[in-house]
Amino acid sequence: MITLQVNGKLVELERATPLLAYLEKLGVNPRSIAVEHNGTIIERTEYERATLNEGDTVEIVRMVGGGASANGSPGAP
Repeated sequence: MITLQVNGKLVELERATPLLAYLEKLGVNPRSIAVEHNGTIIERTEYERATLNEGDTVEIVRMVGGGASANGSPGAP
């Protein structure tokens, strides 16, 4: 077993795990997220090379649509 931190929570995995396999296990579409692995943002093209290991720190952030309206106020028509 290995222990790492994902989004601030301790997670146990059976062994070192490829990032893409972990994302698949979570049911997360790799195209809809950004990943920071041990303080470094990983380019999507590098996801297949990344492996989660003992003691790693991972932040997974989902992309959310939206933004400011024409007058600059979020959510205003």
